[in-house]
Formats: sequence, structure tokens, C-alpha cells
Amino acid sequence: MSNHKLLLGCILGIASCIGPAVIAQTSSAQTQAKASIPHLEKRGQATQLIVAGKPWLMLSGELHNSSPSNAEYMRPIWKKLADMNLNTVIGAASWELIEPEEGHFDFSSVDMQITEAHKHGLKLVLIWFGIWKSTSGSYAPMWVKTDPARFPMVQTSSGHQKMPFGVSFEGISVFGKDILASDAKAFRALMRHIRATDTDHTVLIMQVENETGMFGDNRDRSPLAEEAWSKPVPPELLSYLADHKANLTPALSRAWGSQGFQTKGTWADVFGKDATAGEIFMAWHFARAIEFLTETGKSELALPMYTNGWLGPVANMIEPGQYPSGGPVAGMLDIWRAAAPKVDMLSPNLYSPDFQGICAQYARPDNPLFIPETYVSVPNLFWAIGHHAALGYSPFGIDNISSEALGSAYKTLGALAPLILSHQSEGEVMAVLQGNDASVKEFEDATGLSLKFGDVASVMAPPSAKKPAEKSDEKKIPATDQAPVFGQTAKDDRGFAIVIRTKPNQFIIAGSGILIRSSKAKIGTVDEILIERGQPIPGRRLNGDETFSGNLFTLDVDQLAVRKITTYSLQ
Repeated sequence: MSNHKLLLGCILGIASCIGPAVIAQTSSAQTQAKASIPHLEKRGQATQLIVAGKPWLMLSGELHNSSPSNAEYMRPIWKKLADMNLNTVIGAASWELIEPEEGHFDFSSVDMQITEAHKHGLKLVLIWFGIWKSTSGSYAPMWVKTDPARFPMVQTSSGHQKMPFGVSFEGISVFGKDILASDAKAFRALMRHIRATDTDHTVLIMQVENETGMFGDNRDRSPLAEEAWSKPVPPELLSYLADHKANLTPALSRAWGSQGFQTKGTWADVFGKDATAGEIFMAWHFARAIEFLTETGKSELALPMYTNGWLGPVANMIEPGQYPSGGPVAGMLDIWRAAAPKVDMLSPNLYSPDFQGICAQYARPDNPLFIPETYVSVPNLFWAIGHHAALGYSPFGIDNISSEALGSAYKTLGALAPLILSHQSEGEVMAVLQGNDASVKEFEDATGLSLKFGDVASVMAPPSAKKPAEKSDEKKIPATDQAPVFGQTAKDDRGFAIVIRTKPNQFIIAGSGILIRSSKAKIGTVDEILIERGQPIPGRRLNGDETFSGNLFTLDVDQLAVRKITTYSLQ
């Protein structure tokens, strides 16, 4: 008998001695271990993050990029984050700190974040700052930066990358033959370390790289990139385009259609030679790189993983290259989904004044919404969670933010999260937002009650006491159109609410700046709900003067309030 047959016989013999029951127990243990890892799960109408077997709503904030590099700097910040009622913080895992010398790893900066987050009752999302941070290679170790022969740089038609505000910098080319292997080796080591040390699963999710893409041109012009540009479009992309032809994003559909919807050929044959074609080409290759890193990381620890995008086209950044060309912007989402199916979420860094529009573009059946970077706006927070079942919301620069409004909102949403998440899957959660007529109509259709924004004084004032409307052809820009950046707080006085239907005629409403009155349905009871020690508790039964004898009630403009109401009908 040959050696390999003898070995096979021994293996089969051992298996038969172990017996089916033991094998089944081992399989069951492996299944249970996998289930204990934080993961995404489709539950009814919502995709949810499952932590320790239960849905988790990330009430989060992202630290400034450099903050987690130093334990002493972070020491007073952890308590501040917990006091602001966050339950999750987005930190950083920096390649230059983790692998300062090739093959020699130091995870102390990551261990510090895991330890301190756990100590303060927080969960953690880690950004893998590897090859790309806002398209640059600034987080790569010195042994990478100083070896352009091994790790070639991006080349543009004018030479180097240049940001819209005039800063030139080096970016590492995605087409380099060694860069992905080196990044993946470090990322694998990081995920292996987290698997071995983070036994409490403090780390929930990993962000793979940060704002990929390239500035200064729509595509890389380096020799390796030009070689790739001249090759045929991969068949898996062409197959995806054919299968999704009726529902492609407009930018992609126009580019493909301009060449007659070709089903084979080079990138220029299929998409043309303009800036959009270059962006499509780069999007595919960046997405394939992120997919490779994601698969590598998940092979060690299968946490959910996402990547984020610097939005475009926005403001004065209209053409690819003025914003990061090839990143996961809305117009390129189909390319990214075709190239990177293992990436769980493509997430917007959302500083655009069109918050609702951007959310709608990213909240797709194949892409649950998570907002890892934005500015503080409580109405936007409630909209993302209530209307789009967002997994989380995360103002940037949270270590420098002091916002009573955000702290109050997170306190309220934290207490209501079990209710929101349980009814989310049944499609029984909605949001209303001032300026969005569709949300008001949805509320009135669902409850039979009418809704106005403002308070009793403004809504109930007699016509003669009301200020006449200003006449002007000029468009009035709401405060939220002046979108702040980098951790600033928006002045946002819009009325808003999350509405949870707990029974056919019973609703929990949490919000501010709205007035609700009887219309098709009658207001039966109104109960105050208070938040104490992180839990919702019954308050007063409101009646008489507080509800205009059962005709209406308000959620005041100057504070966040929660009410439980029941309705009835005489018909």
C-alpha cells in the first residue's frame, strides 16, 4: 500500500472511531463560535448588526485620525465619550505603528484602544489605515515610503497627485505588484491578533483602508496602469453589467451606453476614453484591492468589514480626480459591488448638505447604510436610523466635540434601541423630518393623525398674529445647507421624530419640534416616557391642559421628548 493511501486509511479509521456524535458536537461548537462573532444578519426588512446574539445600534463617534496613537492623549477622552452616551467609538489601526519594520509587529496601540473601550463600556470599530488614507500613502511605514522601486507611486498626466486645495503628495499605485501583498500580510497579522486577544468581542467591525481613489487625474498613468488599461475588461464585470443593466447607476449606464453596450473589449472599447471611463477603470481596480484585503482579514476573523468614500461630484469638485477618482462614490457603487462582494458595506463620509439624498443612494438592498463620518445633526441622525434602518451614525472628531444635543439624542436612542431594532425588522419604524413632505404623509397614513412642525404657540396662533410670509424670488437656504466639516456642529432647528408602531393603534414617538392632533383617528391616551439609567420608564399620563382635552400634544422645540400614544376611531 502506498504511503498516501495508508495515511488516508488512518484518517478514515480515526474518524470512524470518533463517531458521528462527536463530529456533530464539533461542528455545532464551530457554528456557535462563528455565531458569537459580531456579524450582519438580515432580519425581516432590515439588515442588522448582531452582537452577542442581539441587534446592536451603533451610537458612535469617530476619533481624529491621530488621537489613538497615544495612550496618554486618549486617557481623559474615554470617559468623555461614555459620558456623551456613545456605545461605540471608531478608532484606528495604523500600519506605520503596527509594522514599523518589515516583519516586526507592534500591536500596543490597538491593544490600548480595546482595553480602554472595554473598561468604559464601549464597543470599537477600527479603521485599517494601510495603503490609502484620503488617497495618500501617509500611513504606510517608512520602509514602504522610501522604496518606490518596489512600491511604485501613482502618476498623473501632470506628475503627482494634487488635492483640490493645492497640496501635492505621493500616492501608492494600486497596480504595484508587491504593495497589496505587503499590506495584506500586515492586515492578516492584525486580525489574527484581534482574534487571539479580543475574546470579549469589543471590536465589532473593521474599516478597510480610508477614502480610496486618486486626485489630480481620472486614472493612474504609470506604466503598470497603462498596461492594465490596454487589457480586456474582466468578464465578471461584463457579466454583472448585463445582469443589472436595467438598474445600473446613471453614470455607469451612460458610459457603457455611449459605446453601444459592448460585451467585450478593452476598457476604452467598452467605456470610452473620457473621465468617467477612467473613473470606472480605477474603481474596478481599487475595489478588487479592497476585496482582496477583506478576504485576507476575514480568513483570520470574519468580522463585518466596510470601506468608506469621499463623496463626489460635490460643490466645486465635479470631475473625477477633483474628488478621489475610483473611490466608492454613488455613481460607482455598481462597479464596487461587482468587484467587492465580500465587502459588507460601502459607506459615505457624509458632509454634503443633501444628507437625505445621499442616504437614499447608499441605502440599497445590497448595501446596508452606515455613516462612519459626518457632522453633528440630531435631525439627520433620527432620519438615518428611522427611515433607512442605518446601522449607525458617527460624527467625526468626537474627541473634540461637546454637544448636549448629541448626548441627549444618544441617551434617548440608546434606551429605545431594543424597541427600534425589534420593530425595524417588521417595517414598523419610520421617521418624520421637517422639509420632507413624503415623511409627513407616511406618518399620517400610518397613524391617522395629522402632524405639524413647531409648537403650540406657532401652530395655534390666530391668523392675525402670524407673521406674513416673506415674498422673494430668492431660494431660502436652510441652516443645514451650510454643511460644516471635521467635527463641527450644525445649527439644525428642524422638527424631527422617530415613530415606532408597537401595536396597530399604539405608537412610541421620540422627537422635537412637532405638534400632533386628531384627524382621521382620535387621540386616546398620551403617556410621558422618561429615560433614567439608560432605560425608558413611565412618566405622567398626560390629559386636560397638556393635550387640549385629548385633541393634540406637542414635542417641544427646545428639548427631545418621548411619548406613548394610543389612538381610536368612532367609525
